[in-house]
Amino acid sequence: MEKITNVEELFAENVFTIGKMREYLPKEVFAEVRRVMDEGGELSRQAADEVAKAMKDWAVERGATHYTHWFQPLTGITAEKHDSFVSSPDENGKTVLEFSGKALIKGESDASSFPSGGLRPTFEARGYTAWDITSPAFLKETGAGVTLCIPTAFYSHTGEALDKKTPLLRSMDAISEQAVRLLRLFGDKKTKKVIPCAGAEQEYFLVDRDLYLKREDLIFAGRTLFGAPAPKGQEMDDHYSGVIRERIGAYMRDLNEELWKLGVTAKTQHNEAAPAQHELASIYENCNTAGDHNQVVMEAMKRVAGHHGLTCLLHEKPFEGVNGSGKHDNWSLMTDTGVNLVDPGKTPHENIQFLLILACIIKAVDTHADLLRQSAADVGNDHRLGAAEAPPAIISVSLGQQLEDVVRQLVETGEATRSRKGGKLSTGVSTLPDFERDATDRNRTSPFAFTGNKFEFRMVGSSDSIASANTILNTIVAEAFSEAADRLEKEKSIEAGVHNLIKEYLADHQRIIFSGDGYSEEWVKEAKRRGLPNIRTMVESVDALTTDKAVRLFEKFGIFTRTELESREEILYETYAKTINIEAQTMVAMASKQIIPAVMYYAGQLAEAANAVKSAGADASVQLDVLKAVSADLKATKAALKKLEKDIAKAAAMPQGKKQAFFYKDTITVDMDNLRAPADRLEMIVDRDVWPFPTYADLLFEV
Repeated sequence: MEKITNVEELFAENVFTIGKMREYLPKEVFAEVRRVMDEGGELSRQAADEVAKAMKDWAVERGATHYTHWFQPLTGITAEKHDSFVSSPDENGKTVLEFSGKALIKGESDASSFPSGGLRPTFEARGYTAWDITSPAFLKETGAGVTLCIPTAFYSHTGEALDKKTPLLRSMDAISEQAVRLLRLFGDKKTKKVIPCAGAEQEYFLVDRDLYLKREDLIFAGRTLFGAPAPKGQEMDDHYSGVIRERIGAYMRDLNEELWKLGVTAKTQHNEAAPAQHELASIYENCNTAGDHNQVVMEAMKRVAGHHGLTCLLHEKPFEGVNGSGKHDNWSLMTDTGVNLVDPGKTPHENIQFLLILACIIKAVDTHADLLRQSAADVGNDHRLGAAEAPPAIISVSLGQQLEDVVRQLVETGEATRSRKGGKLSTGVSTLPDFERDATDRNRTSPFAFTGNKFEFRMVGSSDSIASANTILNTIVAEAFSEAADRLEKEKSIEAGVHNLIKEYLADHQRIIFSGDGYSEEWVKEAKRRGLPNIRTMVESVDALTTDKAVRLFEKFGIFTRTELESREEILYETYAKTINIEAQTMVAMASKQIIPAVMYYAGQLAEAANAVKSAGADASVQLDVLKAVSADLKATKAALKKLEKDIAKAAAMPQGKKQAFFYKDTITVDMDNLRAPADRLEMIVDRDVWPFPTYADLLFEV
């Protein structure tokens, strides 16, 4: 029998944890490290050298030969450049392994090779990586051997942030400072820091790797650009939380062990709604570590899949007609004394501190709905948001019946005197226990839903970094906290001031509260009546970053400069255009080199068959009808292909930027749909043995 995994021994064995720091570092150095981690500041040169030596010794003991500054550029994925620990040999030809504090704290990378939005011309290459002391170093075991990965931030030579981590860390400082101001008004003198926390629920697809390698669209675009529906999809509801198949279970087990060794608290695993779709969820931790760990999860999912002859697809919509994949970002606020500020308690109507925090969050989401929507915008998510499988593109807040009732009381009467209870749920079975029912149901159609003691931001795409969403959440709530503290610090009576502010914020921003069916057309109309923005696509959301409102917000808290925002705006337009161009070019290649030749061959076979039947004196009308249908769709495919090629050339002649991005959205994507339609009809007619690549039935059910 195979040995059972001992999770307690396995967990974080490849992470340079606080416990390992304590073990490897001198006592006074460890104390300095903890102080910097908790309070900020810089390590002394001597302490940095001691940490570097300890980190190197620990890593080398576990087989590491190289280290890397592991960072998160604006590609949305991670980057790494490996350097060995080997130093110059002495006169006897011997070398020792070295790693200095200087090498730990600062690295250098080619900043012009990563998206910079014009901040880094090609000839100006220098960029810097800076050690993030608050996120633990870890060991990555791959075909390259064992590598010490040191989480870092990434900056240009002129000081602009070129990554996802830097603004997230800035936003965490901002919300902590403003939240502590509010807590002081409530008499809390112990809390020194408030930590925004997150936990990501990661959805993904698994397909057979041999089949994957036969589809250029999956290889180049990460999604199927052609494909007729399989006879069976998800309509029987038999895959969601169903029995996990053996091959998938083996993959999940290896994935869990890989993640546990890296200190990732992989908690939940199950089959998702669509065939071949699955989910993994992690336990909450601070936003920074959660963001790093989610990147680790996505990397590990892809790497481990290869060991099982599988490929992991993280695209938001790899298959048309079945559910796409999202990433629910569960967000809350914890004090360094262990208090969850988003926990209403058993009687929320009496919890004045919670009600003020809730009112501030509602105000923040309403004021900056456009920014929150933009934070979840990527090319793949355009195929998912607004469909009846994911939240609508309209931002709203679902509070649930209990809190909505409290809000209603406060808005209508100025006082909340009761909180609804869930009551008992009776099973009606003598051998089953009755149990306490939650006071609030869940709303799966809400983009931003309160779920008991946290908010669940459900719009983030499966391939996206959660850093952007959490940066925006932290910043907009920091602003609301700041404005509330500014007013309350001037009040003679804090109690009266808090009461008035809660009522004012809830009354002014109640339009954002909605707990109904977010998929309904009625909600689209109602949201428009309320004045809520309905930003349907990625390119339509980009402008939100550089409005005067947004620039004031980000500059106030030092999250982004105007220059950094403008660079990100440019990157997003370029990313959209480049992504759609890759998809369009892939469609051209598949249609011209695979689909059309295969269909022409099949049409020839039909013509020969029809002639043979005619020659035998029999009725060839069926063969001729099929031939006519094939020929008609073949002609439509060729015409659509020609139109797409012509428009791709037009797009290529345009300067990069907003105009080009919108041309890709308004023209190229329409051309792509027009090419796909007749090709998918042909797939339903052409002999299976002739069709040039695996079908949906193959991909979704042969795992």
